[in-house]
Amino acid sequence: MGTMLQAANPTLDDYQNHEGCNEILNVSRPELVRSVHDEYLHVGVDAIETNTFGANWANLAEYGIEDRIYELAFAGGRLARESADAFSTDSKPRYVLGSLGPGTKLPSLGHTTYEKLRDSYYQASKGLTDALVDGLLIETTQDLLQAKAAVNGARLAIKESGRDVVLIAQVTVETTGTMLLGSEIGAALNALEPLGIDLIGLNCATGPAEMSEHLRYLSQSARIGISVMPNAGLPVLGPNGATYPLTPSQLATALESFVREYGVSLVGGCCGTTPEHMSAVVKALDGVKPKERTPSIAAGASSIYQYVPFRQELTYMAIGERTNANGSRAFRDALIAQDWQSCVEIARDQIRDGAHMLDLSVDYVGRDGVADMQELASRFATTSTLPIVLDSTEPAVIKAGLECLGGRSVINSVNYEDGDGPNSRFAKIMPLVQEHGACVVALTIDEDGQARDCEWKLKVARRLITDLTENWGINTGDILIDCLTFPVATGQEETRRDGIETIEAIRRLKEEFPEVQTTLGVSNVSFGLNPAARIVLNSVFLHECVNAGLDSAIVHPSKITPMNRIEDRQREVALDLIYDRRQYAGEECIYDPLTLFLQLFEGVEVTSSRLTRAAELASLPLTQRLARRIIDGEKVGLEADLQTAMDEGMEPLAIINEHLLEGMKVVGELFGKGEMQLPFVLQSAEVMKTAVAYLEAFMEKTSADGRGVMVLATVRGDVHDIGKNLVDIILSNNGYRVVNIGIKQTINQIIEAATESNADAIGMSGLLVKSTVIMKENLQELTSRGLDQRWPIVLGGAALTRAYVEQDLASLFPGEVRYARDAFEGLRLMDTIMAIKRGEEGAQLPPLRERRVRAVVRDTDLSEIDTTRSDVDQEVDIPEPPFWGSRIVKGIP
Repeated sequence: MGTMLQAANPTLDDYQNHEGCNEILNVSRPELVRSVHDEYLHVGVDAIETNTFGANWANLAEYGIEDRIYELAFAGGRLARESADAFSTDSKPRYVLGSLGPGTKLPSLGHTTYEKLRDSYYQASKGLTDALVDGLLIETTQDLLQAKAAVNGARLAIKESGRDVVLIAQVTVETTGTMLLGSEIGAALNALEPLGIDLIGLNCATGPAEMSEHLRYLSQSARIGISVMPNAGLPVLGPNGATYPLTPSQLATALESFVREYGVSLVGGCCGTTPEHMSAVVKALDGVKPKERTPSIAAGASSIYQYVPFRQELTYMAIGERTNANGSRAFRDALIAQDWQSCVEIARDQIRDGAHMLDLSVDYVGRDGVADMQELASRFATTSTLPIVLDSTEPAVIKAGLECLGGRSVINSVNYEDGDGPNSRFAKIMPLVQEHGACVVALTIDEDGQARDCEWKLKVARRLITDLTENWGINTGDILIDCLTFPVATGQEETRRDGIETIEAIRRLKEEFPEVQTTLGVSNVSFGLNPAARIVLNSVFLHECVNAGLDSAIVHPSKITPMNRIEDRQREVALDLIYDRRQYAGEECIYDPLTLFLQLFEGVEVTSSRLTRAAELASLPLTQRLARRIIDGEKVGLEADLQTAMDEGMEPLAIINEHLLEGMKVVGELFGKGEMQLPFVLQSAEVMKTAVAYLEAFMEKTSADGRGVMVLATVRGDVHDIGKNLVDIILSNNGYRVVNIGIKQTINQIIEAATESNADAIGMSGLLVKSTVIMKENLQELTSRGLDQRWPIVLGGAALTRAYVEQDLASLFPGEVRYARDAFEGLRLMDTIMAIKRGEEGAQLPPLRERRVRAVVRDTDLSEIDTTRSDVDQEVDIPEPPFWGSRIVKGIP
């Protein structure tokens, strides 16, 4: 639209002295605007956009005419309506989409407020709906908070219109793989879909090729329709300015594939697309039906950067509790002093400690909660990569937080303490939850108080779930039920069973409502104990709750200790305390775990516990100590031990392979059994990185140089990189150039790096199970772009197996793909790849390993079986198994 209007060379009078303001042409040159609409309608498009992309407060304010938003939006809508109606027939109706552009103000960066934008988008949407448009198209959004303001302003106008107006939200993903502020497509979907939009999609910035992987994600995950309006390729700068390289047939082919492969239901064109382009698209899509989709995505929350599922792989979701004025003295002191930077640093510490979300509470007597929340939520919006849990008893404070956060937040909390009537806190908070598409923590509290026993907790939980889903439209998976826990070490009889009741309530709630989430403020259970005792009791109680089905916990991640690091006696007594395993002789209590637990920790400080563990570590033989350092995540003394090992004649690679990796293997086993939480896995990984970095300087390097180039990346959504970095070291030390582009890399970024570096091969790594799916999608994307023969692909990571890569994935990928069990197999594969490239005789990749299948036992005639008992000595001791229970074994081909 804009390009064609500019091509008509409007005069300054046409612009009413507001040069470049195309929306003015809706009133000054209506025939020009209609002529553009007519050109597109003439080639057969089903819908046209209004000339209102800039009819918003930010744009019009630059011309000093922000008071004309409604006027120009209405005029633009009316012109498009007239053109569409003139071309409509009974067999081919034509539709009008009211364009709502992003403006120039980004609220997440403090340029303006959510409320200001929402109200201005309402004015534009009101003008468009009054002009009888069929849909509202929010497009080219670069800031999720701006998108939310636009959606909610549009929703209000649609509600007032009384008509069924389609609402579409399109984001712009740059060539970097994210929106302008760094938002991944998963964050955009998670934040916008709950707002009640009808379609979500992409437009502008890139061509169809760069949009493909993001559309694939939407196809698999979006429960609503998908739209796409790419540019005609990436712009090419020439002597006459920017031109767009895609021909009409190329654009049509790409859009047709999106409809057939991804089930896209609305396609169009953005920059560089002409009526000729759209004519080709119309012809290509004649009779083509979108592929049926079966989307599936786990419930979760998001920051403006990333989406975080509530259910984490093999661990609970940790909600950091230190950014809470009532739970952290350091945070409270910084809040009172208005030391906002220190508050931000506390949040960053929790991110480094392995939290998945941050609980933010500014409620403190004498403070202006609304002002404090605005200060901190606006800062956390851009400094925290994690979603925010807004924790307050005041609806106004929650509102202030929601209006600063572009991602999808969690509200902590609602309950029935003062009922559910129109004046209750519940009734005041839930409209805010709806407006912002938030998730909600629901506490098992009713008019009679805090639920103490299991049946009471379940009764309140059922009431909450029914109310939230049926009356407020909240998805079951977006509800986090807090079954509440209370101190078990008070000595009072009525508190003795509180731990048992909470654990049993969690277990039964998950059985009855498997889709609902569960959460808990774990540290309440140990209130009143000294810090060392609290760490142990909190850790053991959390472990029991997770085994019962707890999905998330509000904790200080670094204050939770893995089960393997707690002394056996301390763990046993903690369990006895939690499950109230007192022993009696008649009426006399002869064993009280509370008494013994207090005795075990009498005079014990956290520092003394650490010194004891350090002494135990120092007493181990050197090789065991190296492995133990990895398991315990202990850096102090690491470099000295590594140097001692080398002084004793150990080779650096041998130290890594025989001792350090042995420690990481144990970490993986503990993680797999749920006995080590993610924050401690990350600690171990950090120690491993430090050790490898120290040893690298002592590794021999081959004299060969420039043997070949490999691009290495941890795939999208995965932050684990130890294995990848080991491959980097081994290849680099053997003369290869490694382009290590880091973690969370999209296929677009991998392709870009491989192209720029003229790579000979690509290596992809990932630890998480979901990374195996991402790798599959990456191979499919390489194939769809015709790049499957360009680079051999090497895949590695703990979740992969040789059979999955060399059978399942190889069957889908026409090019060469192989599995590397470790860094040394990666080196051998790279040697072979380069030998083939040099044309060495006999050089070939190892054959794809076939999946091993167990032999099928044929049916046997039972009458032929000799059932006579054999003469075998039965007086034989039954051997003791090496362990009881289940263990996870990884890497078996």
